[in-house]
Amino acid sequence: MSEPKENTLYYGDNLEVLRDYIADKSVDLVYLDPPFKSDQNYNVLFAEHDGTKSAAQILAFEDTWEWNTDAEKAYELMVEFGGRLSSVMRAFRTFLGSSDMMAYLAMMGPRLVELRRVLKDSGSLYLHCDPTASHYLKMLLDAVFGPQQFKNEIIWRRTASHNSAKRFGPVHDIVYYYTKTETPVWNQQCQPYIESYKARFKKIDDKTGLPFQDVNLTGPGVRTGASGQPWGGFNPTAIGRHWQPASYVYKKYEELAGEELSKYPLLKRLDKLDEVGLIFWPEKKGGRPRYKQFLADARGVPLQDVWTDIDAINSQAQERLGYPTQKPQSLLERIILSSTKEGDLVLDPFCGCGTAIEAAHHLKRRWIGIDITHLAIGLIKYRLQNAFNDPVRETYDVIGEPVTVQDACQLAEEDPFQFQCWALGLVGARSSDQQKGADRGIDGRLYFHDERAGATKQIVFSVKSGVHLSPAFVRELRGVLDREKAQIGVLITLHRPTREMLKESTSCGFYQSTWGKHPRLQILTVEQLLSGETINRPPTREVDVTMKKRPRSAEKQPEQLRLPRSGQ
Repeated sequence: MSEPKENTLYYGDNLEVLRDYIADKSVDLVYLDPPFKSDQNYNVLFAEHDGTKSAAQILAFEDTWEWNTDAEKAYELMVEFGGRLSSVMRAFRTFLGSSDMMAYLAMMGPRLVELRRVLKDSGSLYLHCDPTASHYLKMLLDAVFGPQQFKNEIIWRRTASHNSAKRFGPVHDIVYYYTKTETPVWNQQCQPYIESYKARFKKIDDKTGLPFQDVNLTGPGVRTGASGQPWGGFNPTAIGRHWQPASYVYKKYEELAGEELSKYPLLKRLDKLDEVGLIFWPEKKGGRPRYKQFLADARGVPLQDVWTDIDAINSQAQERLGYPTQKPQSLLERIILSSTKEGDLVLDPFCGCGTAIEAAHHLKRRWIGIDITHLAIGLIKYRLQNAFNDPVRETYDVIGEPVTVQDACQLAEEDPFQFQCWALGLVGARSSDQQKGADRGIDGRLYFHDERAGATKQIVFSVKSGVHLSPAFVRELRGVLDREKAQIGVLITLHRPTREMLKESTSCGFYQSTWGKHPRLQILTVEQLLSGETINRPPTREVDVTMKKRPRSAEKQPEQLRLPRSGQ
């Protein structure tokens, strides 16, 4: 197996993709947010405007988390695997029986084994879940990674309040942090100091004009060596203390003097600190010398395992895509910054709407995303196109999507809704967000600006996969154009349109922009789109506003064997 292609979206079952495409020890960070049905069906990606489920949409995991033949096979495979994983799965089965939760754990087990396999020895895994299944997942992670590789249970407060009858309001999610070995990449993250702490830095340095606070230069206890000797007219032994410069002053001295402070004897170190202005001398007689800690050098409070400073996606958030389990990008950026370096490879095997993908791309990390729905893959392509000014589409590949008309015909036959999502993705559009209202006759939309201070313009789409095409489809779309006051309408067809349809479309006239005339109603076949043709419209990159742009180990654990495929 070769090294995985960087910046790649894979359409398909993540277990198969991991086994077929992702090499051993090739990934630096895994983030996963595996769906599980609790109080809501996480698989309904967009609800109807009245809150009901959309009958047209495929529930990608509808059968995955029900106990069936596939779940039974996955369970038996892990039992045969042996070791801790076998033991914990048999215990789960005894307790949970043939339940949906057992099916979920049976399907998650082999995926976690594969994710551990692809992680580098310096790699980390973050598993995001809610309390519905968190306790079971913790035991499963311990079985796969080893209890000693558990680092944190991170509590993310996703909302400040949640009214709930007869129980305390559930307001948090859980993120489990595990490492492959005892030597992971780790970058300490800090939160800004609160104003009351910053107010302590009220003294101003004469040389630099920077605010500082004076901090103890001594530590508790008497010492008989140099650290207990008098210096600067002050004897620390007299008050039961000794000289103990903090690591901060060593680093600050090296920054100012360009040499290592530790090469000097202790009392000479104090002289050197005084020479560069890092010693604070109290004005009152008998005051003990202290060192200067500058506010500009204070990184902040080291981040703990309870995160309350990142809000969930609300209805007004600029990054909101309408995806019910969408996580804030700042949450993913914090995880990525903590456990990777620039150029490292980030993998999200349940990538959904692509928050981890966008965060990784923004932070100059390479990435791999896997999802089982064309809706998700199309949404991620749409998101990347609109989130970055650079031609990001030229920097990544998509594997597993139809690449021929024959492939497209097969997808349309198997799953019309997935075909629709895929076809819209070919032109950079996304399925209509049905939470916003009843989009009669509209399968997708694109918005654009062709005037610097002008109103938002729109393109509406209709997708037809059937063999029997008629001019009525064109007339219907023309009616939608008039009703919606849209500038351009596009009919995407799997099969070639009839001569009457083409004639009907040309009678709709043109939309005039700065870039010329654009047919107001256009018909494009899948074959044309696959060959590189696209919509006749004002250029995208300069003026499109489809989405608002955002500012820019103690005990060594033996390697676990890779799970064999069922039947091997």
